[in-house]
Amino acid sequence: MGPTFDQLADAVLAGRPATSEDALAVLRADDAELMSVVAAASKLRRAHFGNTVKVNYLVNLKSGLCPENCNYCSQALGSSAPILKYSWLSKDETLRQAGAGLKGGASRVCMVSSGRGPSNRDIDKVTEMVGALKSEHPDVEVCACLGLLSDGQAERLKDAGVDAYNHNINTAESHHDNIVQTHTYADRVDTVDKAKTAGLSPCSGLIAGLGETDEQLVEALFALKELESDSIPVNFLMPFDGTPFENTWELSPARCVKILAMARFVCPDREIRIAGGREMHLRTLQPVALQVANSIFLGDYLTSEGQEAEADLAMIRDSGFVVLGSDEEIAQRPADPAIRRRGAGTDVLPNA
Repeated sequence: MGPTFDQLADAVLAGRPATSEDALAVLRADDAELMSVVAAASKLRRAHFGNTVKVNYLVNLKSGLCPENCNYCSQALGSSAPILKYSWLSKDETLRQAGAGLKGGASRVCMVSSGRGPSNRDIDKVTEMVGALKSEHPDVEVCACLGLLSDGQAERLKDAGVDAYNHNINTAESHHDNIVQTHTYADRVDTVDKAKTAGLSPCSGLIAGLGETDEQLVEALFALKELESDSIPVNFLMPFDGTPFENTWELSPARCVKILAMARFVCPDREIRIAGGREMHLRTLQPVALQVANSIFLGDYLTSEGQEAEADLAMIRDSGFVVLGSDEEIAQRPADPAIRRRGAGTDVLPNA
């Protein structure tokens, strides 16, 4: 009999990185072992993130009409999915949308646009939006997701106050060309590297349920670890009608939890975010998944609706967690050291 999942968690906490064999063992655990997997992965989650949940909010700046042919995407070239399609939001509308998410409890706003990548004029638009947003909400984190970056664009975003850049690898390199043909896996890695070089926090994740093998899921996770992705969004395929992946249903709630747990074992100290498709695929196991992941999107996604924001926040509270940056979370932080103002060197009697 091999080591238990609890022993694996202890080994990772002691400094031994999980191997690809460990990751496969987690992914292939019998459903009867699911809660043992969750309990073990939860040890890692709590060791690094305590009882906090980071809440993120998406603002879709430009929707649809993308020239790329990503087969999973409702906005892609060739998709006939009946989604909202519009050009760039105005600055005022962007601030209104972002403000709604922040009022709902989000601490990070993810500003996303469809397309292969931004023009320099697009960067001008985004930097103006970011400046206005940070003027109104100085503490907000901003993550931009604008597609493939050209030289110098990441630096301009950083200078404007953008904190992070999202560009998902989506799947394993060995599976990439089955999913999209209008850009390469290397193109995606190059953009993540550009973001890192500019000092932006790299945010890169995957989509599960694209016909990948277990080994390819493991391959993708270890690639994300190698890329030093600070935040790893784990999406679950939403098979939109009108896309090549319509009617593709490969995931069960238990498998989704095991994918998240595998991510936690492989990248124990990284933000693991339950992203698109969680309501559809995790269903009633969403609270269980929070025992493994430490981050979610609040409310709606790019082209699909999520559950009500208040339901998300209630789920967090009911699961015994607090929203990162909330009054409850700040109140539980350790107090700053009390600076001595009495005794030696003062005219005040010592505390003796």
